[in-house]
Amino acid sequence: MTHATQADLDAAAALPQIVRDHVARTVVGQSIVVERILIALLTGGHLLLEGVPGLAKTLLVQAVAKAIDLKFGRVQFTIDLLPSDIIGAEILEPSGAFRLHRGPIFTNLLLADEINRASPKVQSALLEAMQERRVSIGDSTFDLPAPFLVIATQNPVEQSGTFELPEAQLDRFMLRHRLTYPTQEQEQDVVRQSLALKLKRSGDGAVPMSAFDAIRSDHALSARSLTAAMETVQSIHVSDVFVRDCVEVARLTRNHPDIELGCSPRAVIALVHASRARAMIFGRSFVTPEDLFDLAPDVMLHRIRLRYEAIAKGRRSEDVLAEILDTLV
Repeated sequence: MTHATQADLDAAAALPQIVRDHVARTVVGQSIVVERILIALLTGGHLLLEGVPGLAKTLLVQAVAKAIDLKFGRVQFTIDLLPSDIIGAEILEPSGAFRLHRGPIFTNLLLADEINRASPKVQSALLEAMQERRVSIGDSTFDLPAPFLVIATQNPVEQSGTFELPEAQLDRFMLRHRLTYPTQEQEQDVVRQSLALKLKRSGDGAVPMSAFDAIRSDHALSARSLTAAMETVQSIHVSDVFVRDCVEVARLTRNHPDIELGCSPRAVIALVHASRARAMIFGRSFVTPEDLFDLAPDVMLHRIRLRYEAIAKGRRSEDVLAEILDTLV
C-alpha cells in the first residue's frame, strides 16, 4: 500500500477546513461534532448524534450537507412510520403494472431525525442499507448511491414514545457522539445570530426567518473532491503496533468483570478507519496513539453493556473504558 504524500495530504486537508468555514457561518462552536461528521464522510461510516433538543443537531448536519455537492435526504422518525416510507415500495398502477417508488433512502447522506421514535420494524429496514448499502423492495434488490451514509439523531433524556435501538443496529454505527451545551461565549453568539435574522417574505405576508433559512445554498465542494479525500484516507499508514493496541482494547472490554457485552471486531475495524480519517484531517500521513485515545469513547461506548451488578454499584461505561485505556499508557 502506498503511503500518502505531502501533496496528497495538503490537497485533502483543504476539504475539512472548507467544510468547517462553511458550517461556521451558520452554527456556532461544535467543532468536535463537525470533525466527527467529517470522519464519517471520509470513511463511509454511519454516525449517531445524541443530545437534548436545541443543540442544533439537525441544523449542523444540514449545514455540512450543503457544503458538499451530495444528494441529501431527511426523514423525521415517528412511531407510525413504515419501512416503505424509508426504502420505497412497488405501487400498482391503474394499468395493472407495478411502478417502483424509491424512498428517501436513495441518497448520499440520509439524516434520520429522532431515530429512536420509530418501531423496531422500521429499524430493521435500515440494517441492510447501513451494512450492505442496498435495499430489498419486493423481489428485487437495489444498490444505494455511493457514497452513502446515515447520520442519526436521538434525544437520550426523553424516553416516552421511543424504542431502544437494538444492539445489532447500534453496532452498525461507526461513531456515537454526545453533544454538550455550548460555552457562555458561544451561547451569546448564538443569541446574537438569532437577533440578526430578518423576516422572510411570503406572498403579501412575512414570517420570521429560521436558522435553516440562513444556511448557504451554494456548494463549496464537489463530490469528486470528497472522493479524492477518501482515497487519501485509504493511504494513511497504520502500524502493526497501532493495530495491536486497538485489538487489545477490544479484547479487554470482552474480559472485563464489569462488562457483560464487549466490543466486536467491527469496533476494532471502525476505530482503525476512523483514526486514519482523523490523522488526515490533522495533516498527518500516519496514525498516532492520540487518535486511538480521542476516538475510542465514540467508537466503543455504544457497543459496551455493563453488568447489572456494576450498574448497581454506580459504575459507568465511560469510567470502565477509561480504566482500560489507561492500561495502554
